[in-house]
Amino acid sequence: MMHQSSPFVGLILFLSLHSDLNEASAFTVSSAITSTRARTQIPPKGSSPSSASPRTFTKPLFVSKEPVVEQALPEDNESVGIYTSLPRHATDDAVNDTLAKIERTIQNLYKESNEARAELKKPGAFDRERTENEQVYANSYVDLGKVDTVGFDYDYTLVTYKKELLHLIYDMTLKRLVKDNHYPEEMLEAGLKFDPKFSVRGLAVDRETGWICHLSYTHKVAVAYEGREKVSRERLMKEYTGKRALKPNERKKRLKPLNDLFSMAECCLIADVVQFFNDNNLPFCPKNAVYDILGAIGSTHISGDFHRLVAADPGKYFEPRPHLREVLQKLRDSQKRLIFVSNSPFWYVDAGMKYVIGNEWREMWDAVIVSAGKPRFYTETTRPFREVNQKTGKMAFERVECIEAGRVYSDGCLTELTKCLDWYSAASDVPQSDLDVQNNFTGGGSLTSPNVLYIGDSLFADLVDAKRDFGWTTAAVTPEVGWESDKYGNIEFSNAQNAIDLLLFTLRDIQEILGNGIRSEEDIDVIVKLERMVALWREEQNKLLGNPFGSVFRAKYQPSLFAHSLRRYCDLYMPSISALRHYSPQHRFYPEDARLLSHEVQVATPECWEGSDDSLG
Repeated sequence: MMHQSSPFVGLILFLSLHSDLNEASAFTVSSAITSTRARTQIPPKGSSPSSASPRTFTKPLFVSKEPVVEQALPEDNESVGIYTSLPRHATDDAVNDTLAKIERTIQNLYKESNEARAELKKPGAFDRERTENEQVYANSYVDLGKVDTVGFDYDYTLVTYKKELLHLIYDMTLKRLVKDNHYPEEMLEAGLKFDPKFSVRGLAVDRETGWICHLSYTHKVAVAYEGREKVSRERLMKEYTGKRALKPNERKKRLKPLNDLFSMAECCLIADVVQFFNDNNLPFCPKNAVYDILGAIGSTHISGDFHRLVAADPGKYFEPRPHLREVLQKLRDSQKRLIFVSNSPFWYVDAGMKYVIGNEWREMWDAVIVSAGKPRFYTETTRPFREVNQKTGKMAFERVECIEAGRVYSDGCLTELTKCLDWYSAASDVPQSDLDVQNNFTGGGSLTSPNVLYIGDSLFADLVDAKRDFGWTTAAVTPEVGWESDKYGNIEFSNAQNAIDLLLFTLRDIQEILGNGIRSEEDIDVIVKLERMVALWREEQNKLLGNPFGSVFRAKYQPSLFAHSLRRYCDLYMPSISALRHYSPQHRFYPEDARLLSHEVQVATPECWEGSDDSLG
């Protein structure tokens, strides 16, 4: 098994051999690498994740025999030079001395990546245990001991789906476009299929152009695709008022968010339809195409057609959830009340929950609510509940005045729920004055406090209103954080990050050497070339993530709008609710670092730095 700390050997040698670097510079380079080392720490083979302390382990073991094939860095001499040969200053020897030292280190990293790739190609290399991150991350302080009620969403939270579901939604919607909207029948014969490697969550579609856009936290369009073709920087600047952004009112009209995991099929289909029309030189209106596709997707969901197929064959579409019962039982044993709130109909959730837990799944819940219609469940104030007959699935007509365990209810709203549940939040530490204000708004009840934790996958359907209007503690199920963290442990990704950190260190260092005077053309030339090398290495990291948009949490190296919303509206986030099994029901979560500004945290890589990557399009 290859030693995981090998990416840092070259850097340690660098710091020890080149002692003529001043102490501050050596410390900066060392600090730049420390955060990368943390990303690649892996528990010893054979260790038990369930017995590890949540504060010490980073990646519980996940056994997999399937190789993870990464896109390799180029090996020909010319391409290698692009990544590893630093520019030189025309006249400044001090600058060139720094550049030469950093260049040798980056070349060693590059060589090490190639050697590691060769090692991984050897027979038996993938018989090792693979890791998958199962950590719960905190954006704010959360004391689970004070949480007395835990609510759960259903889709992509309690149950998760195999990739076959998104293939099914894509195929059914494509057929609906052809049949109901009279799109060319040739589309059914063109081999159009859902591509899980194309889209990520948190994108948006421009209703006017049909472009799929990745937005930064400032709502700037960082990357856009027209079909499967990347939109040039020039077109982005022209379309989005010279700054790759729209005014707020125009943005709301034009950009439709694609925030949940279901929307990945939606995103892929829009891109493929646009590409089909472009490839076949068929004149079309992008606005109409987007309207038709969004409508067809909506009809596919509303019709219940794919729900029936999934419910009839749960083993084909649902992933096993071996730890789900353990998590729920631990919460119940700690005297926490459990609420099930789903937008899906009862017969559908019943099929899924029976598959992942068993026929008696309803016994674990204090309240079961289906067809909730979130986010209207939070925003409406008078929508009544109706009881569901568990045998026939039909709705009763009697007024619901009390929510009882073991029964199933549909519709309703949170205000009515607080009236129908006689629960007193004894653990509440919220000042009475704050509760009085909340009660005046919501109608009162113990469910309007931070002692309610709600867990869901969709930021805006599940979590935003619960957090903003009712003060709930919120947790997002974000599977991307698991598999992206796993990618970060890849030696090529780690070495790319090391190279980026070193290049940025070099950019700062040589500017100190150059002083605070007017820059010459030679000064600017070296800086621009180094910035372009940073952009190349960042592009390489995006390729290693396996999709054209890169990380769901980064939009061309700035925090993405999705990441910004995740931080703003979610107290906790995790790759799966199975991660909760590693934590006590009284665990206290502390944010890794609540500081936001550069003067508060000196980091190796600026969070919002873009450099001159415009040269890459």
